Amino acid sequence: MRKNNRMGISKLVRNNILNLKPYSSARNEFQGDASVFLDANENPMNSPYNRYPDPLQRELKKKIAEIKKVRSSQIFLGVGSDEPIDLIVRIFCEPKEDNIVAIDPTYGMYQVCADINNVEYRKVLLNDDFTLDKQRFVAAIDEKTKVVFLCSPNNPTGNSFEKDDIQEIINHFDGIVVIDEAYIDFSSQASWLEVLDKNPHLIVLQTFSKAWGLASVRCGMAFASEDIISYFNKVKYPYNLNLLTQKFVSEQLNQEERKNRWVKVLQSQRVLLAKKLEKLPFVEKIFPSDANFLLIRVKDAISTYNYLVSNGIIVRSRNNVSLCLGCLRITVGTENENQILIDALKKM
Repeated sequence: MRKNNRMGISKLVRNNILNLKPYSSARNEFQGDASVFLDANENPMNSPYNRYPDPLQRELKKKIAEIKKVRSSQIFLGVGSDEPIDLIVRIFCEPKEDNIVAIDPTYGMYQVCADINNVEYRKVLLNDDFTLDKQRFVAAIDEKTKVVFLCSPNNPTGNSFEKDDIQEIINHFDGIVVIDEAYIDFSSQASWLEVLDKNPHLIVLQTFSKAWGLASVRCGMAFASEDIISYFNKVKYPYNLNLLTQKFVSEQLNQEERKNRWVKVLQSQRVLLAKKLEKLPFVEKIFPSDANFLLIRVKDAISTYNYLVSNGIIVRSRNNVSLCLGCLRITVGTENENQILIDALKKM
């Protein structure tokens, strides 16, 4: 682990990315209004869909910046969170040379992106209660570690990690620290966005898929320093977010109060669902959750899962995931959906 001398971002970036000449699109070279556009070989009919979208999503970022209380220049928008995750690996990690350190169990796309890019992926097992073993995590970091991933609240465990533990990792590691906050809206913890300016090597991931109810729209957010965002924009494909997505998400941002109501309902249903599940004789443990799901341990996960499938109820088996033997992950649904689940389980 590198200590004391904080590295500049450029020192962490792969040489080929530093030297990359990015593609310059027509909408990069001219920004603004005009009466006639003859620069991008677009069909002049079928406005507005005949025109290429803003490659940097400027208007949408302005609205997000107001809600998230960050600067527009600190925002990258991608196709879900998976696009920025992949870009992080491609920008900072040299294949066959560098490595990534992440907790285990956690969101599986971190390892998938590492494997696709031929980058070593080091798993650090959580404690039995799913808390972070800070010493074990730090011990896995070496001179070739470029990126660490921490999902908090974590998927599939549902718990958040102690802020002091994460901050200590940030303070002592000179590489890129990624905190995935896909479920932050359901947590009582504050977002790491509040201290983004104080941590120049930090990247915070959020999404519209969970609290905003826009999973099919595929729009993810990465927040970081302007330096880091400039590399995202350098490497990304020119028009990664289409016009329909940009417009629809912008419209949805006008419904923040509705989103907040949904979150409160799901938080309440999470508590009620947990109380009902704990009364079932075959449920051995319900793990604390700051997310919109519950991880539970049952006597026979495979049979329980298959029984629910046969009744048209789909949950997620996590039985083969580290530390999750016998576990099912249950998304918090509507009050009616949750009751259908409980009624079915009572009949097992």
